[in-house]
Amino acid sequence: MTDAGKPQATDQKRRGARRRAPREGERKLDAERSKRLLLDAALDEFAAKGYAGARVQDIADRAGVNKQLISYYFGGKAGLYAAIGQAWREREAEFATPDVPLPDLAVRYLERTFEEPRATRINSWIGLSGDYADMPDEREDLSDLERRKAAGELADDLEPEAVMLFMMAAVSVPTTLPHIVRYVYGLDAESPEFRARYAEQLRRLVRHLAAPGGPSAKTDPATDTDADAG
Repeated sequence: MTDAGKPQATDQKRRGARRRAPREGERKLDAERSKRLLLDAALDEFAAKGYAGARVQDIADRAGVNKQLISYYFGGKAGLYAAIGQAWREREAEFATPDVPLPDLAVRYLERTFEEPRATRINSWIGLSGDYADMPDEREDLSDLERRKAAGELADDLEPEAVMLFMMAAVSVPTTLPHIVRYVYGLDAESPEFRARYAEQLRRLVRHLAAPGGPSAKTDPATDTDADAG
């Protein structure tokens, strides 16, 4: 009896050791890891199915966590969706800085879309299906484009609103219309050749939006001989 009970007692001790309460730092790491997994899984599901079509259970299954954590960390599906938008705005603030010339800024947005196309797909779902189309009460902040226009980066006859829509469409098209990219360019939208060529063309197109003699018009020595001569 005594010998037979020893392995059982040992197993119980091992299980007890495994069940010890996690330390504060471990809980924080686990929470951050769970949030990252849920955000990444939600991006996949929302991009593939739209807001209405994405199911909380599928998001949790993809993340490999209990679906109750969605409510616990984000307050539900809508909160998780909002957190994706907040994460994007935080990344945007890191690369979309006022000191970057507008042509280069447009290319930065394009490169981020190449790196992470899921957010663009989610926006397409909203536009095409109308699901979860609630927008902030205030209009888009155009102060940066207005400042750039005053500095000559945009011609006087161009509206910042139209420029914003133009750049958003230009950045999105490789993700939203890859079949049209192949039809027009004869290249796969994900191919390095297309991406390099299109990025350079986008930079040149945005440069042509500048006022004559504006700063954006002088940033390419290869195409601006007057700037070299000056």
